[in-house]
Parts: sequence; structure tokens; C-alpha cells
Amino acid sequence: MSSASTDVLARDRIQVPEHPLWPALDDARKQALKERIKALLDAQDAVLVAHYYVDGDLQALAEETGGYVADSLEMARFGAESDAKTLVVCGVRFMGETAKILNPEKRVLMPSLQATCSLDEGCPADAFSAFCDAHPERTVVVYANTSAQVKARSDWVVTSSIALPIVEHLHARGEKVLWAPDKHLGRYVQRMTGADMLLWDGACVVHEEFKGFALDRLRRLHPDAAVLVHPESPDEIVDQADVVGSTTQLIRAVTDMPNREFIIATDEGIFWKMHQLAPGKKLIAAPTAGEGATCESCAHCPWMAMNALQNLEQVLLRGDQEILIDEDVRRRAVAPIQRMLDFAREHGIGARRNSD
Repeated sequence: MSSASTDVLARDRIQVPEHPLWPALDDARKQALKERIKALLDAQDAVLVAHYYVDGDLQALAEETGGYVADSLEMARFGAESDAKTLVVCGVRFMGETAKILNPEKRVLMPSLQATCSLDEGCPADAFSAFCDAHPERTVVVYANTSAQVKARSDWVVTSSIALPIVEHLHARGEKVLWAPDKHLGRYVQRMTGADMLLWDGACVVHEEFKGFALDRLRRLHPDAAVLVHPESPDEIVDQADVVGSTTQLIRAVTDMPNREFIIATDEGIFWKMHQLAPGKKLIAAPTAGEGATCESCAHCPWMAMNALQNLEQVLLRGDQEILIDEDVRRRAVAPIQRMLDFAREHGIGARRNSD
């Protein structure tokens, strides 16, 4: 079993943006803005698809207009099933690209094409392709948080909700895996499956900021709280978890577990859906501060924060933030994504629920 990581990437070269400062809106102005957006969505036969990490106003608007709020796997599935001519993706760029890969005939818009991801930024296609070429005997499995070009070089695309069963499947067939880009999720999958995995050296700037010693102190202050952790977090965080899972799996834990308090180690955008489904539960953000913290992200992705009601309206008015993908890249990228979706359907994984 291998757990080596490539050293081709210097992650400190990733430029992490400042969180955007959107003008505050009073209730009347916010409602007027939402009504204008609803009218634009209707006029353009457009549907709004939002990730759990974006602002709660956007999640609420998606649900109010017949759109969907989900993790990246369910966003992909919903977009492929929707009859709308335009998909408006509130999230980060790889999510919009995935929607376009699966729906080439549809227009795919995003509030900002600058909303990318540290995992995507940290896995450039040319360097990744060379890494794959150096290990041709391995099955290439890439996390959804990658560019269309990286997906096009892969054999499988996975999300955090389906990574374990797919790698278990490959391991059972005797296949060795080349994994990218998140090393923390890769190590977690490797530990749980026993698979032979070669890991790319990438990490999420949000999840890597959680501090193990600070989480231990917080757990002592809240001994009855269940600790819910996304597997993009470092080992010292995962090792303290009661539940490790995708965004959807963590939301279900809050609704299904009997605990009244939960310590949450993932992007704080998820709290909106958790409060909606479990209003009586107390949610506590896992700590990012403390000795040694750099806290560029502070448990909320700065790229996710680029999505707001204000630029959502503007993109619907202008139509200028459209996802476009080279057709050859798209055709090569659709196969590993479809392979994931087919696997999910065949194994009953992640079937959409209106409550998610």
C-alpha cells in the first residue's frame, strides 16, 4: 500500500482572495431584489442550483423558485434532470463546469466566474497530466473539485459522498489508484478502504484551518456534543469525529442523531440548511483560531462568498458569466462523471431527496 504524495505543487502559490464585502440590504431592498431575480429566472426559463456553502439567501431563493440546494453530486444530478434551458449555478467554478459537461445544450451561468477553489487551483492540468503519465499503471480517480481539463484526464470522478464505495470497488478489483487533489480526503479514503493510493498534494484552505488541539478543548466544554467532520479536514480533526461525511451526510446526522449539540468542522455555509431542518439543535463552529492558525478562510470559503444576490441579478441581466468548455475536453470529461453517476444509481447512493 502506498501513501506517497507528489511534490510538484507548491500550495503557497495559490492566491487566496479576501472575502468580498457586499453592501448590506435591509429587508425591503432584499425582498425587492429577490422579486426581480425571480422574474428574470422565469423569463429566461432558468433554474437556480445552489451549494450548501453559499449564502443562506441564495439557498432560500433556490428553494423558493423550484431550484435545488445540494452537495456537488446532487447538483450534478439535478442539473442533468432539469428541463430548464438555463442553469444558474451558485457555487464555485468546477460545479458550473460539471453542469456544462453534462448539459452541453444548456446555457450555464454563474454569479462570478472568478469563484474558483483552492483544490482546483492547486491541481493544474499540465502538471497533473505529467503526474498521470509517470504512473500509467494506476487508475486515475479525481475529486469533483477539479477543472474540466483534469476531469478529462481521469478514469473516475468522485465526490466526498461517493468516494469510499468507488475506491472500495476499485480496490476489490485489484486496481491501484492515483488520487487527486485533496490529500486529506485521499488519506481518509485510503485508511478506510486499504487501497493502494498515490496522493496528489492538495488541500482545501477552509478545512485545513481546523485546529486539533482547539477542537479537543471545545469538546471538553461541550461533552454531550457530537462532532461532525468533513473528510477534507486533517487527520487530527477526523480522528476526533463522531461522524465523518459529505455535506449531505453531515446534514442528515444533525437531523437523525439524538444529540442536542453539534460541533461542525466544515464550511459554515452549511449551518443554514442544518438550522432549517433541525431548528431545535445547537450548532457550534469548530475552531480555526489558536496558536499557529493562519486563518485565511476562517471556516467560510472566500470563493463561495463571491456568490450574492447582487451579482446573481447582474448575471441574469447581462448573461456574461457563462461557462464555456472546449468540446473535445467536454467529451473526454463526461465519461468519468457519467461513470460516477451510473455507479451511484446502480448502488442506490445519494438518491435525491427534497429535504436535502
